[in-house]
Amino acid sequence: MDSDMQKRGAGNKRTGCDLHSHTTASDGMNKPAGNVRLAKEKGLAAVAITDHDTVAGLEEGKLAGEQYGITVVPGVEISTMAGGIDIHILGYFIQPEDELFLQRLSQLRDTREKRNINIIANLNRLGMPVTMDEVIEGLGRELAPDESIGRPHIADALVRRGFASDMRDAFDRYLAQGKPAYAPQPRISPEEACSWIREAGGAPVLAHPGLYGDDELVRNILISAKPAGIEVYHSDHGPSDEQRYMAMAEELNLIVTGGSDYHGERQGVVFHGDLGSRTVEVSVLGALSKAAGLH
Repeated sequence: MDSDMQKRGAGNKRTGCDLHSHTTASDGMNKPAGNVRLAKEKGLAAVAITDHDTVAGLEEGKLAGEQYGITVVPGVEISTMAGGIDIHILGYFIQPEDELFLQRLSQLRDTREKRNINIIANLNRLGMPVTMDEVIEGLGRELAPDESIGRPHIADALVRRGFASDMRDAFDRYLAQGKPAYAPQPRISPEEACSWIREAGGAPVLAHPGLYGDDELVRNILISAKPAGIEVYHSDHGPSDEQRYMAMAEELNLIVTGGSDYHGERQGVVFHGDLGSRTVEVSVLGALSKAAGLH
């Protein structure tokens, strides 16, 4: 990895922007204000809140940004399917009050809820009597109507019950795609997700391509869905991943983005990466906002 890539991937924290973080609105551990405060403590210039299929955390995040003097990028992460693989599309600078977009996200959360019920049923058949009530109780708070339960919450319940040693173990043994308790769910295509994000005034970006294990599929999605950018820098990407996806970005004239995919700390372990561990320069915000049609 050359020095320029190193600079953009690790980031100069005084000008660095972490464009991928999750909060309690989906499967993160911190409230939106907590992520913003942590970003300020780490000396970041900006942080994006990109919860799964919901924008419930954006208002709190915006207010915290004003309080701490840090830019908070309104975002979302939409779950899609292509080639039999779960593909995630990030959306930046979306208009969170867009009614059609809110309806669409609500439909996705309904589908996710049905998937969760199927996962619980699979776990029960495997001899692990976990219940959805137990999963929700593990949150330690009321679940808001526009928040969503994800597999990390179910993994937490498995760890508490002693069926897994930590969240990674729960995914590796039971919850990841292809594992015994995994339950597929009907998903929209990456093309649809990119269209939804554009129609909501945002800029779509293909998330963590290195996790899909199929660069031909990644290339096909980039060509067919035409996102504005690709997440080159991610906590689960190594130097070779960064080099490959940087080359794709240059070839297809895509904005290079990056973020930690921070979910907070569970059982003493930070899932994916710590906030600020993967950043890009502030100039990327300008490119994304331009792609979103803001200037």
